[in-house]
Amino acid sequence: MTPSRTADALSKIYGYAQDVTQGRLIACEKVRASCSRFLLDIEKSKNPEHPWRFDERLAVRPIEFMERFLTPTKGNYQAMELMPWQCFVEGNIYGWVDKRTGLRRFREALILVGRGNGKSTLMAGNSTFGASKDGERGADIYLLANSKDQANIIFGECSRQILASPFLANRFNVTRSSITYDKTNSSIQHRASDSHKLDGLSPHMGIFDEIHEYRDYKLINVIKRGMNKRSQPLALYITTMGTVIEGPLMDYYALFSDAMQDGMLPASVSDQLFSFICELDSTDNVDDSSCWVKANPSMGVLLNLEKLKSDWERCKNVPQERADFICKQLNVMADVSDASFVDISVLNRNRKQVDLESLAGRACYGGYDLSSREDFTAAALEFPLDNGDLFVLHHSWVPKRKVEMDNEKIPYYEWALQGLLTICEGDYIPQDVVYQWFQEQGKKYEIISIGYDPANAVWLTRMLEGAGFNCQIVRQGPLTLNDPMKDVREILLDGRLITNNDPMLRWYFHNVRLRNDYRDRDKENWMPVKRNRYRKIDGFMAFLDAHAVSMQKAPVCGDTVPANVTVFRF
Repeated sequence: MTPSRTADALSKIYGYAQDVTQGRLIACEKVRASCSRFLLDIEKSKNPEHPWRFDERLAVRPIEFMERFLTPTKGNYQAMELMPWQCFVEGNIYGWVDKRTGLRRFREALILVGRGNGKSTLMAGNSTFGASKDGERGADIYLLANSKDQANIIFGECSRQILASPFLANRFNVTRSSITYDKTNSSIQHRASDSHKLDGLSPHMGIFDEIHEYRDYKLINVIKRGMNKRSQPLALYITTMGTVIEGPLMDYYALFSDAMQDGMLPASVSDQLFSFICELDSTDNVDDSSCWVKANPSMGVLLNLEKLKSDWERCKNVPQERADFICKQLNVMADVSDASFVDISVLNRNRKQVDLESLAGRACYGGYDLSSREDFTAAALEFPLDNGDLFVLHHSWVPKRKVEMDNEKIPYYEWALQGLLTICEGDYIPQDVVYQWFQEQGKKYEIISIGYDPANAVWLTRMLEGAGFNCQIVRQGPLTLNDPMKDVREILLDGRLITNNDPMLRWYFHNVRLRNDYRDRDKENWMPVKRNRYRKIDGFMAFLDAHAVSMQKAPVCGDTVPANVTVFRF
């Protein structure tokens, strides 16, 4: 690499981090955190005890490779020139190494940028570099997506880049199903979650495209298991924002965000995760186009602000198009199908945790939702805390027959391993398993009362009352649930609901759609319904029953409410 090209690449890597941290470039909080981490790690690396060092030679190699040998196949460009943000990403991923072994530090990277910022072009370049210049013989590179068509996008871009390069076209063999590089015995292939042949792979690099569409970890788990045989494997997750709250993106969004903050994760975890998350900040107004660059770092090069503003003006008054623009272009989580009770950004405000042992003996209120015994059943306890927060403990049950049918593509076994879900043998949920759960919780906590929907609950209610529990009917109608629904929403908006980041409960909450009932012309009564038949809300309903009882029984504003006085009437 020529000295001038090296200097230019390094200038972009360091310059981008400095411009962002010093406010010369507009960037979101998470990008500022990533840049601050890079500069801080550079200082830390001067300490002989620090395990990592930044190898400038390795950092610029993928940049040089792409700029020297590749030409973009989209747009009117004569050569590939990486933008500063792309150089920063590439330099971090490939430049940080272990001081002892020289092996790559980062094993996984999440790159989240708005639509049209050149994700596919950049990842195609990484694929070709990984197969030929990453120092791994037999480097199998897999381009991965939720569907075959999506997986073929980066593969097609990679094929076109190679064929358009006079230098690479004679060195790679390109076919419809694979690209091979004989000198290192390496290959580039594409796979999808619905592919038949997934087991037995040994990837050196896995590039997961648009993981916002993934509903489970099947493809990710297969690839990551196969990577264990490699000395310095690399998993790249490239995506825009999405709406699949029960999928991997939501988990990874939280994980990689935490990796940017000291002390949030063990160093053994965070040290191997690189994050570049471009989004609008929570304080930004989506109508303010001056902040759109935060989600679109290629603004002014690949994206034209005036064109985006024109698109916004056209679509902002059409709910689904507006939501799509906000989600895909501005990386703000929004539902493009129908309105949920609260959006994902509100759920993300409620991420506090409590130690369960600290709740021993504490007063709480219960609720359960039996639904159909051939479907989900859920129970919950609500604990009012001294600071005004609420903690919710939840558990669900589902018949094994429903799990085996797997119509909804729900991560049953993952939730079961986390202790959130019990998979019951047979075709239905016996009511005594819910009874036993309340019995066990009653040994740990003081359950004041249990709210329930009387439908299908005769035997369970008799068992609970026979064991000494106070059970209270919560009628499942808008006149009864209106106040609890509105109160729950205010609690969520204030960030006062604590679930210890229960992913199944988050899924239940996001599945709730608000139905307004206008039986009284002067009042608007709220009623929870499912967004569609596959969007289960049983856990939310169990919590809502508990909250309805809590609102009736609990003291208000610190005052003691006499036993014969109710605060909320059904």
